[in-house]
Amino acid sequence: MFKLIITGFGLLMTTLGLISPAPAPAPDAHLKNAVYCHPGAVTMDTEGGMEVFANDPAFQALHLSPLTINYQAQGEMVSFATPDGTNAGGYLVKAKKKSDKWLFVYQEWWGLNDHIKKMADVFYNDLGGEVNVLAVDMYDGKSTSDPKEAGQIMQGRDQNRLSNIVKGAYQHAGEKAKVANVGWCFGGNWSLRSALIGGKNNIGSVIYYGMPVRDIEQLKTLNSDVLGLFATEQYISREIIEDFAAKMKEANKKLEYKIFDAVHGFSNPSNPKFDEAKSKEAYGMALSYLKQKFG
Repeated sequence: MFKLIITGFGLLMTTLGLISPAPAPAPDAHLKNAVYCHPGAVTMDTEGGMEVFANDPAFQALHLSPLTINYQAQGEMVSFATPDGTNAGGYLVKAKKKSDKWLFVYQEWWGLNDHIKKMADVFYNDLGGEVNVLAVDMYDGKSTSDPKEAGQIMQGRDQNRLSNIVKGAYQHAGEKAKVANVGWCFGGNWSLRSALIGGKNNIGSVIYYGMPVRDIEQLKTLNSDVLGLFATEQYISREIIEDFAAKMKEANKKLEYKIFDAVHGFSNPSNPKFDEAKSKEAYGMALSYLKQKFG
């Protein structure tokens, strides 16, 4: 087990079966160096660099087409306004009683499919139905099971639009919302970016093998600690993860992480290379973290 806990002085502040305006939302400018998932053999730290790798056959080969499931979801699709004057959507499971506790769930690059909805339901049930769980649709209704098409969709997404979707989700949750975030791969990066955008409304972020934001000035604005659940791979390498850990320490933020001896996507049950044992362990860490955040 490789596990490192880094502590610092800063502001304190998700089983896998696979997510008011913020008082002071972070500006788009502080996200300019963020990337999504794998930087490949080259470290990509500029916005837009990920689109190049989205069309890389080696990158696509890491993402086997997800298995098809027929899932009867517990919640419903909802629509909410976004700051750019349009609407966005998501899959929402409401808390049994009115609550300001929210979990935002961020999709893999396939889109908001039945697997993500199932994951949202799993988190909802394991959190006792006391937390509103919103799986945010980052693709505005698009989804696919083809790696090449997934890369094209992700490549075609406008960065400002993605940020506005997240901001709209925070507005939908309400100004008093306490929001934790969780996501996988593409969504792992967005879990952290969502935490940055959420400002004081953010209370936590779980990154499943997503590229972390490593700009110290951005990380200094975090209102929470972070849990990272990574894999042994060449793209989001040990060096990148350790660099992220060092940057978090320099930013005086707390990070707990583990690098699992498993392939990228090991916690996705729709992945033919799904690792049940390691997924169970990772999910246990995520759930424990989220329960602590939600009290």
